[in-house]
Amino acid sequence: MSTQPHILVVDDEPQILRALRAILTEKNFTVTTASRGEEALTLAAANPPDVIILDLGLPDIDGYEVCAQLRAWTQAPIIVLSVRDSERDKVRALDKGADDYLTKPFGIEELLARVRVALKHSVRLHGSKEVVISAGKLVIDLARHVVTRDGLDVKLTATEFKLLAYMASNAGRVLTHQTILSNVWGPAEVDQVEYLRVYMRQLRKKLEDNPREPKHLITEPAVGYRFIIDPGF
Repeated sequence: MSTQPHILVVDDEPQILRALRAILTEKNFTVTTASRGEEALTLAAANPPDVIILDLGLPDIDGYEVCAQLRAWTQAPIIVLSVRDSERDKVRALDKGADDYLTKPFGIEELLARVRVALKHSVRLHGSKEVVISAGKLVIDLARHVVTRDGLDVKLTATEFKLLAYMASNAGRVLTHQTILSNVWGPAEVDQVEYLRVYMRQLRKKLEDNPREPKHLITEPAVGYRFIIDPGF
């Protein structure tokens, strides 16, 4: 059996499929391609991929529906590629279960960087759950509820720790405001975006070298936030 990461690319544009197959194969990935949503679902079930690159504009099933159906049984990271660049489209895709979103046209180096992050996420999902997460100067002990920075304890409130733990456990993923609020505060609080911003500012003051230019707690404008373990990805 091949140990190369398996990537499923779903797009109805033949030239994009050919280009991505060639580029990803050159980078030592195993690549499967599909041009329709139903085909993608069948291929994913038959040979589960490590990462899925998904276009939203498919000729049969809407890409949002493909994403939702995949999420019903797999946690493989999904990177959405689309010409749709509105905040509403991005939020909808992420809320359907996508991990990341790139707007066409995109740079291949950026896509490869996102794939690398997604693969790290995939390894965490399929391996044993990490109890201690290291991110640069930060060490987050999920079991003991302890956070250190440069070896020194950082005092967090219970809610601050819950927010940080949720984001760090989903490192690399773009998390929408609503997703974070629902998981950290509960479904009744999904509209309290300003409340979330306040807590993010507090976390950055305690954890980032420069809270105004954070390296780990990253803002995705008008969409949500992302926790980056390795700022150099």
